[in-house]
Amino acid sequence: MTSIQNLRSLEVEGQPIPLLVAGTSIPAGYPSPAQDYFSGEINLSDYLIHDKTSTFIVRVSGHSMQGAGISDGDELIVNRARKPVDGSIVVAVLDGEMTVKRLRLTPQGVVLQAENPEYPDIVVGEWGALSVWAVAETCIHRLN
Repeated sequence: MTSIQNLRSLEVEGQPIPLLVAGTSIPAGYPSPAQDYFSGEINLSDYLIHDKTSTFIVRVSGHSMQGAGISDGDELIVNRARKPVDGSIVVAVLDGEMTVKRLRLTPQGVVLQAENPEYPDIVVGEWGALSVWAVAETCIHRLN
């Protein structure tokens, strides 16, 4: 199972960090003339956090969610108040251990689906054996 490390709130010393926002989108295809102006500041907490009282950052360890764009060492912004639905990426507690998986609600029961073919899905069966701790909303993936 993938484990979660370093649960912490998103607030950075209780203060928002303003960042400059470019006034235009930057194409990822062919280069275009550079735009040398910025349209203002953005507070990442306001942009990424919908409910400050129930939002946390968790660090992912393991490779079972690579197909969903979640890599070892990435951080997820998760919301404990958000209702999980079929297809949600969740932080689940199963047999006392936390794991990050895609929640699948099937006719046969609940399945925690890995997004890497090297890892098996976890067939839970009934809801009673599973606790969904939070629903993932954003993945913070650092570039090398």
